[in-house]
Amino acid sequence: MFSRVKKSIHVLLAFIITLPLMLAMPTMTEVSAASDAVINLSAEKQTIRGFGGMNHPAWIGDLTAAQRETAFGNDPNQLGFSIVRIYVDDNRNNWNREVATAKKAIEHGALVIASPWNPPSDMVETFNRNGDTNAKRLKHDKYAAYAQHLNDFVSYMKNNGVDLYAISVQNEPDYAHDWTWWTPQEMLRFMKENAGSINARIIAPESFSYLKNMSDPILNDPQALANMDILGAHTYGTPFNNFTYPLFKQKGAGKELWMTEVYYPNSDNNSADRWPEALDVAHHIHYNMVDAEFQAYIWWYIRRQYGPMKEDGNISKRGYAMAHYSKFVRPGYVRVDATKNPDTHVFTSAYKGDNKLVIVAVNRGTTAVNQNFVLQNGTASSVSRWITDSSNNLTAGTPLDASSGSFFAHLPAQSITTFVAELGSGSGDGGGTTYEAETNTTLANAALESIYSGYNGAGYVNFDASTDASIQWNSIYCAVAGTKNVKFRYALEGGTRNLDVYVNGTKVVSNTAFAATGSWATWGEKTIQVPMNTGTNTLKVVTTGTEGPNIDSIHVSAQ
Repeated sequence: MFSRVKKSIHVLLAFIITLPLMLAMPTMTEVSAASDAVINLSAEKQTIRGFGGMNHPAWIGDLTAAQRETAFGNDPNQLGFSIVRIYVDDNRNNWNREVATAKKAIEHGALVIASPWNPPSDMVETFNRNGDTNAKRLKHDKYAAYAQHLNDFVSYMKNNGVDLYAISVQNEPDYAHDWTWWTPQEMLRFMKENAGSINARIIAPESFSYLKNMSDPILNDPQALANMDILGAHTYGTPFNNFTYPLFKQKGAGKELWMTEVYYPNSDNNSADRWPEALDVAHHIHYNMVDAEFQAYIWWYIRRQYGPMKEDGNISKRGYAMAHYSKFVRPGYVRVDATKNPDTHVFTSAYKGDNKLVIVAVNRGTTAVNQNFVLQNGTASSVSRWITDSSNNLTAGTPLDASSGSFFAHLPAQSITTFVAELGSGSGDGGGTTYEAETNTTLANAALESIYSGYNGAGYVNFDASTDASIQWNSIYCAVAGTKNVKFRYALEGGTRNLDVYVNGTKVVSNTAFAATGSWATWGEKTIQVPMNTGTNTLKVVTTGTEGPNIDSIHVSAQ
């Protein structure tokens, strides 16, 4: 990002995509009754890493101290962003520009990721690309040097107090009119031969429009896939019906799926406060979460005349649309199944974590809707709500009663409403978060399987070696440090098998025993207590002489 050509293309694509929806909007003003929105608290989907945006001092100047608080704080009149994306300048003399905002984001608990637009100039050559003789690419004998360049950025940031969560190989390698082109084959080669030498999680390929031809080769190559931690994508102009990715579902076990850059629906000057145009931001996030099942949603510039924060530092209507997700759906929350479209113009998604249920309802129609929400496999009592429409910005509404297992809510015309309910006991997550064994894990001498029935998610993990086979959950989020309950859901046909348990690289439990459940399709539970830190933790289980049980998931909660 960013060019005038690209801007015009994306405006046209966004208009074409949204035109049928806009033409379908009713003009009535009466209130309509919708079908039930059913929330199934036990039907877990992806773990959410967060919501955020790009800080780019080299192009538009850094955020001020006050703007950093607005972006990453989560008090009133703040966005609650939990991810910041920063720029890997090809000139290392400019790397210091990225430090201040990244450090402040980390102080607020946010994750920091980084993306390069170009390698250093001595690593780049021009070539003839479809008649453009000034097109740029990485020299084919400089791949190792480029990997070291990215490693140097990781080290520089770490030495200056910023531990990067991940670094990208290249921003938009398939839309590089103003930066460096990569073919799918070149990206595959780098991922196979060089990405493994970089001391950080790797994001690839960051296609500008989630074009699968850039990422399919990585998913189909075991060596390249092993070196990719996050499949990153941009959704500029991507039709909603192209959001699903069956190949990632099939082969992406243990990898994360992030949407790492977009603006939507356009980048018109001073468009940030247009209503109901800003409502489309929430609608877009809805599809990114529900259909694409992305774990992160990252806007382009945090501060811009079309962004979530205007140039004067105030939150825009587009920003409030994002805040309906970012302030309430916190890192480590898990999306749960909800009726996607209970009314013609109503779109709902639901998330749980910290013993809370969060529901975001977007009403794009010009008619108010009385919506009934039904809770399954869980209970809640009082429900708080916040509303943004043409005249309100995250305005608190009156609490609602959900003690009967359901609640009715009035959704104003062209509005976003976020509901937050405190969950009762037995509400699907027991006050904690479930982490599947096949999602965002690193496996050693272990494999994802789906042979035996009764598992949740995409499958379970089977240990393939009696010693030093392991599963590591890479992103267990804890709001408060302390001793946590870790409940394993596992199956074991007979006998007893032992595992060592490590938290953040330190062994905390030796040879914890897993008793037989009776068959490989009979799932039991075992709970242990371990210490965890505030923020992101890792937990690893390792075989110690027996192969270990089949593990479906862990559930982490306060003691």
